Amino acid sequence: MPIPKLRHHDANEHSVRPDGDYVLYWMIAFRRTRFNFALQHAVDRANRCGKPLLIFEPLRTRYRWASDRIHRFIIEGMADNAAACAAAGVAYFPYVEPRPGVGTPLLHRLAEKACTVVTDEYPCFFLPHLIEAVKDKIPARLEVIDSNGLIPLRLPDRTFTVAHSYRRWMQKNILDSLVAMPQAEPLGKLKIKSKSPEELIDPKVLRKWKAADLTDLIDGDGLSKIPIDHDVVPSPVIRGGAVDAESRLETFVSETLSVYNEDRNHPDEKATTGLSPHLHFGHISAHEIVQRILDHENWTPDQASPVNGKNHGFWNTSEPAEAFLDQILTWREIGFNQTFRNPKTYDTLQSLPDWAQKTIRETADDDRPHLYTLDQFENAQTHDELWNAAQREIVRTGVMHNYMRMLWGKKILHWTASVAEALEIMIHLNNKYGLDGRDPNSYCGILWVLGRTDRAWGPKRPVFGSIRYMTSDSARRKLRLGQYLQRFSGSESRST
Repeated sequence: MPIPKLRHHDANEHSVRPDGDYVLYWMIAFRRTRFNFALQHAVDRANRCGKPLLIFEPLRTRYRWASDRIHRFIIEGMADNAAACAAAGVAYFPYVEPRPGVGTPLLHRLAEKACTVVTDEYPCFFLPHLIEAVKDKIPARLEVIDSNGLIPLRLPDRTFTVAHSYRRWMQKNILDSLVAMPQAEPLGKLKIKSKSPEELIDPKVLRKWKAADLTDLIDGDGLSKIPIDHDVVPSPVIRGGAVDAESRLETFVSETLSVYNEDRNHPDEKATTGLSPHLHFGHISAHEIVQRILDHENWTPDQASPVNGKNHGFWNTSEPAEAFLDQILTWREIGFNQTFRNPKTYDTLQSLPDWAQKTIRETADDDRPHLYTLDQFENAQTHDELWNAAQREIVRTGVMHNYMRMLWGKKILHWTASVAEALEIMIHLNNKYGLDGRDPNSYCGILWVLGRTDRAWGPKRPVFGSIRYMTSDSARRKLRLGQYLQRFSGSESRST
């Protein structure tokens, strides 16, 4: 089945070569074998060329914030992909770069024998630059496929600045996107099997660039030999890969969804999916999550109401399902809309609306009640027990409770000398420790702290001006977080 045309573009002008040895899928963002338009297109290409498929999943060493935590999570996903490919009879080549730059020529060597190269279009972090750097150098066509969200990146004709306007637009277009979903198991459609990379790749290439020993990297000391940050250790609470993602989705739908709308903001409750790291690394698809929710609700398209722009009453599902669908289809995808359409400014103050930039200028000289350094923030050495707990959570586990992340960002704004410094600290800490950092959705959340996708609030306050204000005392009154504080707090005094 051909993928939607809006999700495909050619990055260079090379022709498809039917006489190549294989179709190469360069898996760099959608690190999964299910519900993946890029993999589906690669399978279709292989079938049309009458050739096998080679899946090449590399992990480079030279990227900012590279650490044991991030590497381990990705490698755990590689192990799941290796198992899925073995079961489907598909050649899978995982490569983990042992030193910076060593793996750079490998894509070129694999592309030499490829009918075409298919890869993932991800609009964030270093991946767009990576594609730009190689597209005119590899000796094969490079086809770039968007499998990020339910709405294709190229469908919106503008950047949406507030959730309400995006939600209205999404509601007008989402039913068409639900018709054009990716195949659940694209590998099952592959006609020509090739179970191992040794059958397809030049032995000289395999000797020079050895396939990753995933067992040693996960359970042995392989990770310790790679020059990355070993102080940011793997998460003790979440495993990477499609297997863990599928398990979490099943638990959420069958056990947790019913209380999602009531309990998701309470840190003591386990009322969220916990899937944001898996979504970021492509171990699970937003398409699959949405389909699973709608199937659970026995939803059919005729149940949808006319467009209302509201966060409820459009889908006409249960209230918890409606609340969740708004999170994944409005709040997640507006971040991709902004990042894709504004590649040079999505992570800067320039991405803020005019009213927010104006109020930031007006409050630039306001006295801050406290000033902390990056080191103090990083080591949870503020006067605020709640803030310190949130920071300890992300440092220890790689994730942070959704509501606490909003409060965490607001207080960094409150306790730094400038908004520019606050933004820099938020990005650094989130990207260094958070498994779901370096993502359009997380950048959008950080910039939301400073007014993006929000409105001006009154009355104006020192430091914040018209930016939405949040306090730890308010959080204490509203939230159930006693157990959370026991897990992540020390003996700090209560905040004021």
